[in-house]
This record gives sequence, structure tokens and C-alpha cells, in this order.
Amino acid sequence: MARAADGWGYRGYWLAEHHLSPGVSSATPAVLAALIASSTRRLRVGSAASLLAVTTPAVAAEQWATIARAVGDRVDLGFGRVHAPTPPGEGRPAAPGSRVVDGLPVPAAPPSPWRDPALVETLRATARVLGVHRTDAPPLRDELRLALDLLGRGHTDAEGRPHGSSLLSGAPVSVHVLASSGGESARVAGELGLPLVANYHVAPASVLETVAAYRDAFRPGVLPAPRVAVSADVVVAGTDAAARELARPYAQWVLGVRRGTGATPVPSPEQVDAFDWTPQDRALVADRLEAHVVGSPEQVVTRLEALARVAGAEEVLVTTATYRAADRFRSYDLLAQAWRDRPTVHLPEPARATA
Repeated sequence: MARAADGWGYRGYWLAEHHLSPGVSSATPAVLAALIASSTRRLRVGSAASLLAVTTPAVAAEQWATIARAVGDRVDLGFGRVHAPTPPGEGRPAAPGSRVVDGLPVPAAPPSPWRDPALVETLRATARVLGVHRTDAPPLRDELRLALDLLGRGHTDAEGRPHGSSLLSGAPVSVHVLASSGGESARVAGELGLPLVANYHVAPASVLETVAAYRDAFRPGVLPAPRVAVSADVVVAGTDAAARELARPYAQWVLGVRRGTGATPVPSPEQVDAFDWTPQDRALVADRLEAHVVGSPEQVVTRLEALARVAGAEEVLVTTATYRAADRFRSYDLLAQAWRDRPTVHLPEPARATA
């Protein structure tokens, strides 16, 4: 897929970090990114995102600096943070109800998954298997500052001891932050002057709050001005009807994620037909379905233009889940052609946010 994307004209190929998920091969983004970078000519490779609950800023910086030393200035290190389940009745205020903003569907937030004790215990058990014990993690700002220092001139700890290496210092690694709400991640990304990736495909209800919090907090730092990328789940086919057919397994696939069973292999058409939905199931995935960008190339490009315009984004990340790999390849190919041929589409080249 990455080699094909390189030929189609995509700017980069980023990898998420998902552990112990039966349908996902991306448990180690740095390993896959190194393989991809060595097999492509110009694609930027990156993580969206390396999880600070699972790794440390120093280890992540060393991994991605190693890749950058081998392939040069085409490495993007994204950081994200996994938050502990929030008990019912606690947490951030609810986002507004479903609405359309300048052509962009912004759905209502789904019911809180943390109300299910079985789900919470499943996630805690997975964390134990992974060895995630960082209940006293430092503030996100401190973790990002450490990574930036190591990739820059080095880090001096609280006792005045210097830390760094020739591998890290000055490595051509661009750092960004992935955020799904207007909380700590978006705010700290702004305060440090880092690029932000707003997570519309996973948390579409809060995408506008995410971007607003980032811009409100922004101070010149790594970048002189804010820079936003925004993600979307996309399925493209020759016609709207054909795309809707390819997208049918998506709801059942998302439901598995929301139930805590992990991203399973995308269901077959037969499995989709046989699945018995409950009203609670449908409510749990309604926001993702409303935000799912599905249709002909022209229809999808129009939707993605609206997403970029409303979010004020310079880049759009797309991810596609279909049962057949050939349909997924074709979707990316059709989108690249349509995006390239549409004269009104123009996203500037990304600023290099190199630490």
C-alpha cells in the first residue's frame, strides 16, 4: 500500500499504534515506518501517534531519530496519550448535538463507553498485559519538552545533569501532537508551538473544540504559526451506490472497537448481513457513521474540502477500512486522482516542524 501511495502522489504514510488488536498489524509504528521508508522514494513516514502510556518520550525519540538518520528529512513523530476511563457523570462537558457547519457534518457525541464495567475491566486487563503502569505519568508538556530537547541540543535534568546523544541531537524529525478533544493534548501542542492533528475520524463530535483549543493556546515555538492536519475515514468507489456497498462493514467494525474487543478484521458481506443490531449498538456508532466520508470521487473530495475548510487544516489524513484489500487500494487511487485533478483543491506544502 505504501509503495502504491508513493506512486499515486500522497505526501506521507502514517501509522497508528494499536496493541493486541486482532485485525491490526500496526503495533510497532517505528518498525513499520522504517520498512516503508526503505521501500519508497519520497513519502514522509510517521506515527499518529506513538502512545506515551506505552513508551517514553526518550525511547520514541531514539526510534524515530534512527529512521531519520537512515532516510533523511521525511520522518514525522506524532505523540498521543491514552487517558484512563472516566467514571459515569465525570469528565468534560458534553459537546453540542448533531449539526452541519459549512457543509461539514459534526455529529453528537456517542454514549460514554465507560459506563460498561466489563469494558473498563477489559481495557485494564490489556494494560496489565502490555505492562502499562504509568499511573503517575508526568504532565504532557514535560514529556513533549523532553522529546524536543533530546532532538535538539540535549536535555538537562532537574539535578543539572545533561542527557543526549549524537543520534538524537539535530536529527531531522518533525514532531506533532494527536488530539481528540479540546483538553490537555490540544492545549499543550499550542503552548509549545507544535503542529496539531485533530482526530475527526475517531472523535468527530469534538473536532471543532479540539482545533479551537489549540489555536487559542498557540504560542510561536517549533512553528511560527498554527498548523493543523485533520483525519477522516473514507471510502471511494466509482459511484455513490458502489461506495455505500463497500462501506457496509464499517459500522460493525467500529462497534468492535467501541466495545473494547479491538479492531477486528473487517467483516465480510455475509457477516454484515447476519449481524443482529440492538438500539444500543446503533447509538454507539452513530457519530462515526455520520462522519464517514463515503461516495464517488467528486462527492468525497467535496466532503474533504469542507472538513479542511471548517477545521482550518493544511493537510488531510485519510484511512480506509473495506473487506477486500483490492477495494481499499482502488479507493485510495480514485481519491488521489480526484484530489489532484480538482483545481480548487490547494493545500500548501507542510512546514518542517523539526525540533
